[in-house]
Amino acid sequence: MSIAPHPPANRLPEFRRRLLAWFHSHKRSLPWRASRDPYRIWISEIMLQQTRVAAVLPYYRRFLERFPTVRALSRAPESAVLEAWAGLGYYSRARNLHRAAKEIVRLHSGKFPRAHVAALALPGVGRYTAAAVLSIAYGASLAVLDGNVARVLARLGAVRGDLRQPARWRLLEAAAQRLLASRSPADWNQAMMELGATVCTPRAPSCPECPVARFCRARALGLQDSIPAKRDKRPPEDVRLAAAVLLDAHRRTLLIQPANGAGEALFSRMWQFPALRVERDPLSELRRHLRDTLGIEPALCVPLPSARHAVTFRRVTLLPFLVTVGQLPGVTGADSAALPLDEVEHWATSSATRKIARAALRGARAG
Repeated sequence: MSIAPHPPANRLPEFRRRLLAWFHSHKRSLPWRASRDPYRIWISEIMLQQTRVAAVLPYYRRFLERFPTVRALSRAPESAVLEAWAGLGYYSRARNLHRAAKEIVRLHSGKFPRAHVAALALPGVGRYTAAAVLSIAYGASLAVLDGNVARVLARLGAVRGDLRQPARWRLLEAAAQRLLASRSPADWNQAMMELGATVCTPRAPSCPECPVARFCRARALGLQDSIPAKRDKRPPEDVRLAAAVLLDAHRRTLLIQPANGAGEALFSRMWQFPALRVERDPLSELRRHLRDTLGIEPALCVPLPSARHAVTFRRVTLLPFLVTVGQLPGVTGADSAALPLDEVEHWATSSATRKIARAALRGARAG
């Protein structure tokens, strides 16, 4: 397996010149581009993993207001970091970010390390993130390779097959490094990513608007719509989750936070209502769960409107029940908190838990 050098060496200067000129005149105004601060760039790169720019923008601003420096992030409790991240999804990113901040303060005097091997040793920092931060913040001659850049490279060279196949991905890494404009790696990497995000898109690429269309083998062959090859997707899994929104006479509810490795992973190990995955009879299975875990057998469990929720390949149906109790029970084997129902959204909860809380608030008002 090989990837023919494209564009060829004698056309590389023109290729680089055209792409950089396009980037300088067409780049989007994004807050992380206003700084070469490695901390701000690192935060943006972690947030942008598997998340659209539009979704990241408000979180990015709020996160930096709350944790303006890596030292502030390292000193914060994990619960505060998760609270600031709540709703952005993929919560392992926030936990790794927090762990990495502690390591940066402890091992690197509070500065994102310049050495490639040291950056790669940080929790949650892989080859792409290390190259992005080091090139943009420090001018390191490291090419980035993410999905957007890989698509650009595949079309430039008319590369067929699954781009994520390990041997092919390594060849794409070599191709990205070969094209890198070493005198301006920060702008170059951002230009390649910008081209993939805004012009060389997965569907219906805007070839007439592409500044380097004349170098594209896929376009010359009429293959721009079929390259890269579509990846085989994991078949979706349907999941039903029943959740109990306990409500006492003071309109307080109960949230629990299972210990690591326990509880329903679909709530991202964040604060959640008592819940379980159900099969046939959600109500009877939930009643049994409440009896076995909390020692309560409530007389009244009112079904609330169900809600749809998606987590990676899972299609989740949330089945909440409003459960009236005289007194909120104690919890063993997990942290727990009693709080007013209308304050749940202010805690470090997943979007699924927030959907359940909103349904419960509507149900409680109607009752």
